[in-house]
Amino acid sequence: MRDLTGQVVAITGASAGIGAASAKALMAQGAKVALGARRIERLEATVAESGGNAVAVEMDVRDPDGSRRLVDAALATFGGLNALVANAGIGAYGGIMDLTDEKLAEMMDINVAGTVWPIRAAVPHFLEKGDGDIVIVSSVAGIRGAGDEAVYAATKFAQVGLAGGLDRELRDKNIRVATICPGGTSTEFAMGAGRTPGMAGLADMMKPENIADAIVTVLQQPKSMRTLIWSMRSIQEQD
Repeated sequence: MRDLTGQVVAITGASAGIGAASAKALMAQGAKVALGARRIERLEATVAESGGNAVAVEMDVRDPDGSRRLVDAALATFGGLNALVANAGIGAYGGIMDLTDEKLAEMMDINVAGTVWPIRAAVPHFLEKGDGDIVIVSSVAGIRGAGDEAVYAATKFAQVGLAGGLDRELRDKNIRVATICPGGTSTEFAMGAGRTPGMAGLADMMKPENIADAIVTVLQQPKSMRTLIWSMRSIQEQD
């Protein structure tokens, strides 16, 4: 497995859940992280505990300028960028007519455009150095769909399709593109939009640290191999 010591990784949606867990897991392996999210106070708390191995950027993934600022912060603070974890996303439970126009538009914009913009910010640097990793955090819903999550699933299918196309576009330039597709994970996902704290089944879901470990493993793989799609679910989760 590759040593991640000194590797620089930018992470979107890094203020909570899988993004925050990934930042901690990567720093535990010696990596340096550039953290992007809207809740800057949470990012700054992580930076304060990082021993100088993290930098925080207040950003909204719907804004291309925010993604460019995240990459610029990684370059300015740590002198490079080796990987991007495109993790930011939101979800909500409900049938096709149950959610408001505004909620659906927000979900599509954050989950799809909010994946494209960080990648577009990182790729020019990866091309210049002839090396890089892109990890997209999607969902098992992006492989098989999900009841009462049709639009959410559509955004996750879009991420899987984006990753497949990018793999074909970038792999001969030594840039790897992996998609992580977790099942139910106990995070703030859909909290107040179909999930409630303490709801039945939440304790049986995977933990964000489980997904973070998968992301670390993908980045540790020898450069001679690549992971295309890695899907995982809790042993208790039903089909």
